Order: sequence, then structure tokens, then C-alpha cells
Amino acid sequence: MANLGRRWAWVAVLLVGVGLFLLVLETLAGTRNINFVPALILLGASIAPATFLTFAQGRTGRWRVPGSVVGLAAFVGGVVGVVAAGWLEYDTLHRLGVLPMVFVGLIEETAKLIVPVAILLLWRRHRSPGEGLVIGVASGAGFAALETMGYAFTALVGSQGNLGTVEQTLLIRGLTAPAAHLSWTGLTAGALFALAAAPGGRRLAAFLLTFAAAVTLHTCWDTFGTQAAYLFIGGVSLGWMLLRLHLDRERPGDVPAGPAAAALRVDDGLGATPGR
Repeated sequence: MANLGRRWAWVAVLLVGVGLFLLVLETLAGTRNINFVPALILLGASIAPATFLTFAQGRTGRWRVPGSVVGLAAFVGGVVGVVAAGWLEYDTLHRLGVLPMVFVGLIEETAKLIVPVAILLLWRRHRSPGEGLVIGVASGAGFAALETMGYAFTALVGSQGNLGTVEQTLLIRGLTAPAAHLSWTGLTAGALFALAAAPGGRRLAAFLLTFAAAVTLHTCWDTFGTQAAYLFIGGVSLGWMLLRLHLDRERPGDVPAGPAAAALRVDDGLGATPGR
């Protein structure tokens, strides 16, 4: 029952989030109190990323990523990623005069990996592709939510307070976030954790190719502004993400080899501590 609850917790996150958003929106429309605008933007920017992150975390199988690590990756990863990307893009813009889209993709995909890399270096106990995938999704979720809040605020100011424009911005970016930032960072972080778990030439090549593919998808997303392009790129990104989420899922019968096996069995409650 506990595992079933974890697998479907994303539905509760979605329903509660949408309910709170509608409640704030109705209060804002009824009272015309602009104090509710920040809450509206915060909820609208966070619902979809939080829902997909909960979905990914619920499909993790036997292994577990602590909530504290997920929260750290989402909050700190989002803030650090947005700030780092902002400074790097600003610096590149001044150096090159015109900022090619490929540099935007390269900078943002690198910035979103800062906190997952830090977690990888500090959290040495567990290193599996699935754990990296969830941590990457969390970092991408924080980045996407903060970026969407910025776009929504810009839309609010640019439209001189038109809430319809803000709602449209939140809706479009919310629906596309799982197929964009969350998927790209999740895939890259998963490949990075796989490399750390079993270093080798093939794993290194897989990580580099995954990162290059994420930058390419990001660049195409920013370059082609048509609905057909968004649907195609989003479908490829999300489909790849769901496939990796399925393949990297550790099932109850999967026991890792090596010295970490006993510790993992104890941590997950799958067996007793072996005799010394």
C-alpha cells in the first residue's frame, strides 16, 4: 500500500496544486487585491514541475532518494542554476554582441548540473543512474519554476497588469516544463551518476553524448518557435525521459554486486546485516 501511494502521489500533488491555484485566482479576481499576484505566480510556476518530480520519485523502485536531498536539489539547484546561467549569458552577450542559441542551451544545461555534481561529490553512499535521474529532475524543476516566475512577472509588467497574459504564460510554460528542463537535466544527471557508479570509457561516452543531446534539444527548442517543433522536441525529450525512468528503475530482485550490497540491503530493509 505504501508503494502504491508513492506511485500515485503525483495525482494528489496535481489536484491540490490546481485547486490552490484556482482558489487564489478566484480570490484575486473577486477582491482585486494585487497582494495575491505573487502567490498566483508562485503556484502557477510550481505545480507542473512539482507534479512531474513527484511522479519521477514515485517510480524509483527499490532505491530511495531522501526528501531532504530532493528538496535541496530543487531549491538550491534552481537558484544556483538560474543565477549562474544569468551571469554567464550576460557575460557571453557582451563578449559576442549577439548570443547564439547554442550558447544559451550549453550555459543553462551546464548551470543546472552544478548542484547535482555537488551532491554527487558529497553524497558518496548511493550512486545509481536512477538516483541521479531524480536529482536531475529536481534541479531542473527548481530552475524551470524560477524561470517561469520571471517570465510571468515580465508578462505582468509588459501587459500593464493583464492577468490573462500571465495565466497564458503560466499555462504554456507549465505544460512544457516536464518535456524541457526537467527531462534534459534528469537525463544528463542520470548519465553522470551512472558514470560515477561504474567509471569507464562507455559510460563516459554515454554521458557526453547525453549532455550533447540535451544541449541540442534545448537549442532546437529555443530556435524553432512553431507549435509543431515544440510538440516534436517535447515528445522526443519526454519519451526518452520516461524510457530511462523505466530502464533505470531498480526492482526488488535487483541486488548490486560489490561491498555496497550489504549496506544497501540494510538501508532498504531487504535483509539482515551479514555476519562478520
